[in-house]
Amino acid sequence: MVGMKRHYAAIIREHFARHRQMAFITGPRQVGKTTLSMAIARAANTRYLNWDDFEDRDLLLAGAASLAEHLALDQAREQPLVVVFDEIHKYAKWKQYIKGFYDRYKDQCSIIVTGSARLDSFRKGGDSLMGRYFHYRLHPFSVAELLSGPPPDREHGGQRKPRERDFRALLQWGGFPDPFIKRDPRFYNRWSRLRGQQLIREDIREMTKVQELDQLEMLALLLSEQAGRLVSYASLAKKIRVSVDTVRRWVLVLEALYYCFTVRPWSKNITRSILKEPKYFLWDWSQCRDEGSRCENFVASHLFKAAHFWTDTGLGDYSLHYVRDKEKREVDFLVTRNREPWMLVEVKKSSGAPLSRSLRHFSKALKVPHAFQAVVDDAFVDVDAFSYKAPVIIPARTLLSQLC
Repeated sequence: MVGMKRHYAAIIREHFARHRQMAFITGPRQVGKTTLSMAIARAANTRYLNWDDFEDRDLLLAGAASLAEHLALDQAREQPLVVVFDEIHKYAKWKQYIKGFYDRYKDQCSIIVTGSARLDSFRKGGDSLMGRYFHYRLHPFSVAELLSGPPPDREHGGQRKPRERDFRALLQWGGFPDPFIKRDPRFYNRWSRLRGQQLIREDIREMTKVQELDQLEMLALLLSEQAGRLVSYASLAKKIRVSVDTVRRWVLVLEALYYCFTVRPWSKNITRSILKEPKYFLWDWSQCRDEGSRCENFVASHLFKAAHFWTDTGLGDYSLHYVRDKEKREVDFLVTRNREPWMLVEVKKSSGAPLSRSLRHFSKALKVPHAFQAVVDDAFVDVDAFSYKAPVIIPARTLLSQLC
């Protein structure tokens, strides 16, 4: 299990084989960005630079020319160096720095930029990097990544059965590498507490002007307890005694630092979609105490990852939504492809429930090619989920194993 290979490694190796652009790899703390970067570059000459390391920071602040001399880039033409810049987005002029370094030394090195925050969220200054990079969003482990074999080169791969103990461990411990691999409750408790402290007490304090960390921490807890439900900003504001605008701003901070992600209702009218109540889910679904919420967050995270993966690898423009109408008919998730409805997913924890009427209704109304009622507790069935052209009840194991 320790030697698990990530789908992203193959994708980014292919990136450098085919493209000159930099690879930007972003994702939550401790999701494996550094490990992935080093695995990608293991066969090459590699230099890893971390903004949080004081010696590396001094080297970076000395300027691009000084760094190139230190890395001996003039001698690297025959065997290009892989240079990894980690957490450099914390530097106010990082865009200008990376742009200049890339423009001058792109023939002598391949560049990976990693960060545990959305790279445009906090530092707006500097020159544009347009056309100089491709973005890859790193997610926690998914069911498909537990299976051997390369990542699918299309939206869905062949059916493969995950091991039962791995599926259950993924659902229980989450997809972050350390707790998933160790599967130890005492380690998980310590890891989870430390990660929360780093997010609230270090990252947010360092990268924003937010001072009310206790109240923001309470907001994070409330979002974890309401994962998958419609969120009222006014209700949250009342509970933590701040303004609605403050809640909106703090939620954006938590999103930018990969604590939670938003699923908005789908509408062809973009403005209406933005104004309607969103749902929030956690990047670490193991934090959901309610089993039903955890199951829904588990599937949401898989669909969110798939949408990012398909988009980042050039298959199209994908996004994740939910659907709800005035009659309060609702389906948990809708994946759109190139802004058109493509796949509906309703989540159930246990079998026994009939096929959702709302799933039938929206499948017909939106004319989606695929509509699934995914049951988390059902045993794996060896079928191609995407061969069905009508709404169908299917084990979550089967559906999720065929994504990415």
